[in-house]
Amino acid sequence: MKRLLNIAIASAVLLTAFGAAAQQNRPSPPGVTGQVIDGARVTVYYARPNTKKAGSDEARKIWGGLVPYGKVWRTGANEATLLTVQKPVVIAGTTVPAGAYTLFTLPLEDGSAKLIINKQVGQWGTQYDEKQDLARIDLKKDTLEKPVEQFTMAIERNPDGGGLLKMMWENTQFSVPFTVQK
Repeated sequence: MKRLLNIAIASAVLLTAFGAAAQQNRPSPPGVTGQVIDGARVTVYYARPNTKKAGSDEARKIWGGLVPYGKVWRTGANEATLLTVQKPVVIAGTTVPAGAYTLFTLPLEDGSAKLIINKQVGQWGTQYDEKQDLARIDLKKDTLEKPVEQFTMAIERNPDGGGLLKMMWENTQFSVPFTVQK
């Protein structure tokens, strides 16, 4: 019960922060994606940077540029990206208890990337404490048919059961399946 209260509080704080950010007309507006998967709500609160510089048609190099290889990235912009799970989920063999977590990404020079699930929440996106990591998970990489101008995350139902967490930007999609623990 205490864990659910913490989720509710973290969600309320972030919704307030994202609402305030939206009113400030930031170049990277807030985004929310969520889905009920097998009876559990899974939600991600994040900010959506653009490929193009604000007020310009100049495209930026994303992977290996704006998002450098070998460095932990906030998985979006502005405040740290928040994942909330109503029930425990299993991602690549790692059980993630019900609660709130920060998502970071570690893109590597070979084009692969790892999703970092971190137990610290409520911080600015650049404040990363490796000691708070719950897991580092390999992401599946796909090339998109059409480029995505604005960083986009999605929680979708997986046709094989459970759900999929997706991140899409430029010509790249990273994803990882998850299941809700019964």
